[in-house]
Amino acid sequence: MSVAILGSGAFGTALAISLANNGPVTLWARDVSLAREMQDTRRNHRRLPDATLPDALTITSDLETATQAETVLLAVPMQTLRDFVSHNLNLLRDRALVACCKGIELKTGSGPLVVIRSCLPETQSALLTGPSFAADIAKGLPTALTLACDSHALGRRLQQQLTTRNLRLYRTTDTVGAEIGGALKNVMAIACGAVVGAGLGDSARAALMTRGYAEMQRMALAAGAKADTLAGLSGFGDLTLTCGSNLSRNYRLGLSIGRNEEFDPNITVEGAATARAVHADAKSRNLDMPITAIVVDLLDQRLTIADAAAQLLARPLKEE
Repeated sequence: MSVAILGSGAFGTALAISLANNGPVTLWARDVSLAREMQDTRRNHRRLPDATLPDALTITSDLETATQAETVLLAVPMQTLRDFVSHNLNLLRDRALVACCKGIELKTGSGPLVVIRSCLPETQSALLTGPSFAADIAKGLPTALTLACDSHALGRRLQQQLTTRNLRLYRTTDTVGAEIGGALKNVMAIACGAVVGAGLGDSARAALMTRGYAEMQRMALAAGAKADTLAGLSGFGDLTLTCGSNLSRNYRLGLSIGRNEEFDPNITVEGAATARAVHADAKSRNLDMPITAIVVDLLDQRLTIADAAAQLLARPLKEE
């Protein structure tokens, strides 16, 4: 069965490189000149300059051509997903759609699968998430991901189709848990980056990751997810990867906050919008999410790092 990836960012390009090991793959780039350059040079110099694009990978800027594939991976930013799907309903209808973005939509509080289903309720859909850096996937390094899908039959088919020599996929039907795990780990990565950037130490980061994981479970359970899902790749696994590596954009944003440095506004950081969406949702559910709340205050410059640390340390003592 044919596969196309819509979105030529680092992650979309890396997935296309890996999937091309299984057979012909199409990668769609919005920018006509970029698509032509990638097709001619066999490089994505803008997003993944060190990776060579295999011969089995075709790059196009023609969306109609790309969406002839039976399985379409949507590697577009979370906050633009709804507009993209809404504007291309006829091209995406009757395809198996796999969301490859992580986050919560700021204006609705919805995850990627909810967004897709609200636009195309009859279309089969799934979510690909978990601990993964584009550079590792493109190099052929072993990576394990979660494939979240309501349908057992579709999940098994996509698992077979999207597993490659270096990508190993695990299935779950808990789409809510997978969405929340992939989204909230970005918020915690911002917090951990801020702690390290401010020089508060690795012990503080470990404490923040642990309590952040408790927040992730709290939100997931309130939304009807299974606790076990958050203990897997889409929760704990992704949290571990994202909260301690400079390859994580969310972690780097946190570092810049902790160091009181400017951050490149052209870099997409899903955790910033997600933090605000989750904070609003938590207040409506009366959920205690102190780290998420502090990340929002740091992003909006209502708190300094020193004030944030003091505020967390002053919380009432309790049992773990």
